[in-house]
Amino acid sequence: MRIDAHQHFWNLADRNGGWPGPELRAIHRDFGPGDLQAWLARCGVEGTVLVQSMPTAQDTRWMLDLADLHPFVRGVVGWVDLLADDAGEQLAALARRAKFKGVRPMLQDLADPRWIAQPQLDPAASALSSLGLCFDALVRPVHLPALLEFAGRHPWLRIVIDHAAKPDIASGAMEPWASDIAAIARLANVHCKLSGLVTEAQEGASANALAPYDDHLFACFGPERLMWGSDWPVLDLASDYAAWLRCALELCERHVGRGTAAIDAIFGGNAIRFYRLAPAA
Repeated sequence: MRIDAHQHFWNLADRNGGWPGPELRAIHRDFGPGDLQAWLARCGVEGTVLVQSMPTAQDTRWMLDLADLHPFVRGVVGWVDLLADDAGEQLAALARRAKFKGVRPMLQDLADPRWIAQPQLDPAASALSSLGLCFDALVRPVHLPALLEFAGRHPWLRIVIDHAAKPDIASGAMEPWASDIAAIARLANVHCKLSGLVTEAQEGASANALAPYDDHLFACFGPERLMWGSDWPVLDLASDYAAWLRCALELCERHVGRGTAAIDAIFGGNAIRFYRLAPAA
């Protein structure tokens, strides 16, 4: 079963003039289930994980309501203020909704790159783990050392790095991203998404431009802890759904061959296991 482990929906009216702004013409509009379904059918994608793009409880409830209406959305990653006194209670309430799978604080937008390392987050992290929920890490390379500390303190919490921590592919830089990815990948509870890479590359970049980064991710995580995601519609800034899927398949097949169990895992099975996705209704 092919699963897209990372996609978004949004209504511009709910964003109060925030990102994405009008300068991002390709994605400066509303995106909903009807916009994605044709791509899913064309590409043989049977289910998705819907991920937050606004740090509000209202947005999380909206996504869960959409997921209830659209069976192809198998899971939702929302947002909770993890420093709130009642964060554990909020997480427990959300966990009663079957498609709620975890949270994603928007670490890349926070002023302090070490925010995630603070011990005040430990109660919420423990609540996530005890509830069987997961943690999506929206980070850039600068955040990886602090994320390593957080992940090490919570070995039972399932963590996935979104967009491979957004390496600077456009400039061809590998360090310190490569060393920090290798360090955090040594923790068995940390996984990584093959998503967002094409957006970090120069416009029109081929699979060859992404190959060194993909090679490093395979060396560090192996096919068992990688999962493909589209990052649609942000993807539209650099490519389209079908083109990115073809590119990702090409990159992965260099390592594990075409039509193998490892390909099935990267493009579906790993996301199903990580997020504990139920079959379609």
